[in-house]
Amino acid sequence: MSGNSSATRSEGVRRAGRRPSTSAHELECAAFELFERKGFEATTVDDIADVVGISKRTFFRYFESKNDVVWGNFSEQLHTMRQKFVDCPADLPMMEAIRRVVVDFNRFDVAEVPWHRRRMELILRVPTLQAHSTLQYVEWRAVVAEFAATRLGVARGDLIPQAIGHSALGVAIAAYEHWLAHPDKELTGVLDQGLRSLATGFA
Repeated sequence: MSGNSSATRSEGVRRAGRRPSTSAHELECAAFELFERKGFEATTVDDIADVVGISKRTFFRYFESKNDVVWGNFSEQLHTMRQKFVDCPADLPMMEAIRRVVVDFNRFDVAEVPWHRRRMELILRVPTLQAHSTLQYVEWRAVVAEFAATRLGVARGDLIPQAIGHSALGVAIAAYEHWLAHPDKELTGVLDQGLRSLATGFA
């Protein structure tokens, strides 16, 4: 569901001094430290800005809200996912192509896995973020539906491309839930299993 969000995280975040700018990466690191220490709901945008040493106004140059920090640069990642679909061989069966792209989109370096697990625990388990996530899911489904529509030669808004987008998302969410509940499992393996089952109609 979510692509490689960033490079491996730094050990800490600068806390002293106020300066005019920062980076999305630094804000993300600071926010996740606060979420872990105070809880997501109790952490404010002011808290995050203060830790990094910037103004609240500067924070909003990077993220529209506290909720968006958790998703990182998701919209940019979806551009990568869309390109992966474009690059799929024309003779590759549609559901096989979707499986390969979604699995590859969720492939992470070993060092990045713990960070991504923290991200997905927030996205899938914090009620406020579950509501916010519906907006991100719309974008994700649209990328899959767009590819399916192209392969089927129909409009993206037609029933079957939309059904494929919703189905693939449902499997991806179920796979992430399973992965969070079973830390010994590899995410790509769980996604691969789920999407293979979808392609065969869960026969």
